[in-house]
Amino acid sequence: MQTDIDPRHLIGRRAFDRNGTKIGTIDEVYLDDATGAPEWAAIRTGLFSRDAFVPLEPSELVDGALQVPFERALIKDAPDFGVGRHLSPEQELQLYHHYGLDVAPPPTVPDRDFGRLAGTEEG
Repeated sequence: MQTDIDPRHLIGRRAFDRNGTKIGTIDEVYLDDATGAPEWAAIRTGLFSRDAFVPLEPSELVDGALQVPFERALIKDAPDFGVGRHLSPEQELQLYHHYGLDVAPPPTVPDRDFGRLAGTEEG
């Protein structure tokens, strides 16, 4: 995905699968927490359907539409986390696995003592 694209300009664009079949219209764009770069698009898959999340990284803009390198059926079967809410790292990991994209799990913070407790004395 081109990183110089303003995510606000993606909303309302049509999205197509790898075969050129229309998936739907982009409803929302989700940004990476650390970098602020566009990471996910929520695509409304039909008039009475839900939004399906697709990763923007392997996708590209072609003639003003989002071309997603996955089959429509795979996109429609993506985990449903609802829109308008923050995606947790675990939800993102589930989505990456669904699309067969290799992503390392988020690092865990080691459980260790970061200092002494207030009111205690070293000695």
